[in-house]
Amino acid sequence: MTQKNEDAGVAYWKANLSLLKLCLAIWFFCSYVLGIFFVDAMNTMSLGGYPLGFWFAQQGSIYIFLFLIVFYSIRMGQIDRKFGMDEEE
Repeated sequence: MTQKNEDAGVAYWKANLSLLKLCLAIWFFCSYVLGIFFVDAMNTMSLGGYPLGFWFAQQGSIYIFLFLIVFYSIRMGQIDRKFGMDEEE
């Protein structure tokens, strides 16, 4: 393997891990910080007749997780194409 290919591989995994860290940080913040630590503050508001903290812990974090899956998939496709790792049809 040439040095150029090794550098591209290192850059690819760096981009991949950076994206993964971002997604995990968002997931942690939304699921744990908002859903557990700030639930009392969020419960002063309501959404659909339910306290916002309760709704967010039960439903909102699931929607965020689904969004992160779609975001990760799209962004990884872009990273794959950038580094020539995409699947060609």
